[in-house]
Amino acid sequence: MLLVLVLALVLAAAPPDLSAVGIVMSARVEARAAVLQSGGRTRVVGVGDTAFGGRVAAIESDHVALDFDSGRVRLRLVAGSGAAPATAAAVSSPGADESPTPARAMERREVERRLGEESGRILAETTLVPAMDAGRVAGFTITRMPDSTVLTDAGLRAGDVLTEVNGVPIDSLATLIGLWPRLQTESAVRAVVLRNGQPVSLSVTLR
Repeated sequence: MLLVLVLALVLAAAPPDLSAVGIVMSARVEARAAVLQSGGRTRVVGVGDTAFGGRVAAIESDHVALDFDSGRVRLRLVAGSGAAPATAAAVSSPGADESPTPARAMERREVERRLGEESGRILAETTLVPAMDAGRVAGFTITRMPDSTVLTDAGLRAGDVLTEVNGVPIDSLATLIGLWPRLQTESAVRAVVLRNGQPVSLSVTLR
């Protein structure tokens, strides 16, 4: 994984299959994020980040601009892959079992492959709504998510309120997205969700 990243950083031109499959907009430029794909790999980036050999110069509602040694490349958002806007929705009640979920083990290569295949569907069919506590964001409620993806296999359910990942409180969308680069090198991902008002621990070990 590290070798692939190092090789990508020294490429002088944009990979031919590089695409933008998701964009998160904000009035603050520094809070914007984009989901890029190339060679079966997925990266979540912000303005100024380096990915796939280029530096992210701009993130707009319909495209992402990256600077490569060969010049600037504008990636149009792939049609139908953008994330749905956050809106409140009726949520079916999860199961009544709030006992700790057994730790799962997944192959890192398999997770990366599935993310590459499923990220478009996940972005298009998942809706997150901020969960507020005393006027502050205390996590994000997953009001809608597709079945049979790497996320559901990791133990997440529609209706869960994601409050913590690997010890980091999820107090903003920027915090959640910013965890992505760190999680790519972790050997385990641990999340805490509120399910029917009760905390549930989810753990996935990456082999």
